Amino acid sequence: MGLACALDLRRAGATVLLIDEGATGAAAPSASWGNAGHIAIEQVEPIASMKALKSAPARWFPRGGALDFRFGDILTWGGWAGRYVQACSPHAFEHGKVALGALLNDAAPAWRRLVEAAGRPDLLRLDGHIVVWESLASAEKGRAAWRAADIGQARTRDLQGVELTDVASRLNVTPAGGLRFENSGQISDPGLALRTLREAFEALGGETRSARIKALGAENGRAVLTLDNGEVLRPDQVVLAAGVGSGALMRGLGHVAPIVAERGYHIEGDVGAWGDLPPVVFEDRSMIVTRFGDRLRAASFVEFARRETPADPRKWARLHRHVDELGLPMAKPRSQWMGARPTLPDYLPAIGVSRRAGNLIYAFGHQHLGLTLAATTGEIVTALAGGGKPAVDLTPFDLDRFARRKEMAA
Repeated sequence: MGLACALDLRRAGATVLLIDEGATGAAAPSASWGNAGHIAIEQVEPIASMKALKSAPARWFPRGGALDFRFGDILTWGGWAGRYVQACSPHAFEHGKVALGALLNDAAPAWRRLVEAAGRPDLLRLDGHIVVWESLASAEKGRAAWRAADIGQARTRDLQGVELTDVASRLNVTPAGGLRFENSGQISDPGLALRTLREAFEALGGETRSARIKALGAENGRAVLTLDNGEVLRPDQVVLAAGVGSGALMRGLGHVAPIVAERGYHIEGDVGAWGDLPPVVFEDRSMIVTRFGDRLRAASFVEFARRETPADPRKWARLHRHVDELGLPMAKPRSQWMGARPTLPDYLPAIGVSRRAGNLIYAFGHQHLGLTLAATTGEIVTALAGGGKPAVDLTPFDLDRFARRKEMAA
């Protein structure tokens, strides 16, 4: 998110200093690096829904699902969970679906514009993805669920016999059915995409500094930044796109920013005989498998915890078991990773201009759609920075929606 915003601003002619704790590679890779690389234009319906709420017990990790709560961190996610339940109301869900749909409409074209500007159009593949099920019952249920869902500009069709056989030939398990999604896509290599965006930004004269923002404050109605070395910066404009860390920084200005670390896990190994399949979702196992060059990555889990809490090795063990049971050609040794998605209770991002500091633009909280929405968010931020009107109505993404709900509850 930060790199997309920085590059788009620099392309528009702004003088940009990118402050990135991980600029030298010393910090842990971001969720954008470790995710499945999926451009998920089909995920129009917010995860804050009655359907998701009712299905939560069946999806709990001890029962074999991908949903988990680290109970030692309940003080971190407990209040967030209460807000989430409120956001699952049918009215809030419909409101969120319209808002997300508007953002997702331009997600793929915006990515095409971004990678072309960076000189690497090959980073974007828009050849869809595949969902498969391992039993006839789950296939019937899964197809019905997807056909009833709002998937925006994506389209689905049943996997044809040859296509299903092609997937089965890579596995020890024969799928009972599957869907092919069209118009969705993937980033061909998230790590390479991040490096490419950074290099394009710096080639245009953008400046990068490896530092950590210690605090965000205000002087005379304008945002100022304090770095970890004590230096204070007073820029003309600030764009805050700090992922999970955005919440604490925004609270320094008095904003209510109930963001939580929603952690995901992946394992990765040599690609073997996987071939050139698009991303494949094994829905019965809540796992997505994506090829990045000569590596194959399997990703899963929705774990609520503090960002700093050590990873749960049981999650990786289950991913290894899934890969082995399916017979995926993921050679050993396999690397392991865990990272935090920045998620707000209604599963809508926060994008807008602060009412507490007129020079502060914020763009964070994109949950599972951070990679998907990075390019279009960068264009929105550039429009805001130039005093223009974004192509999308940002009212649903105003961070003060949480302050208003807090006041109403009081």
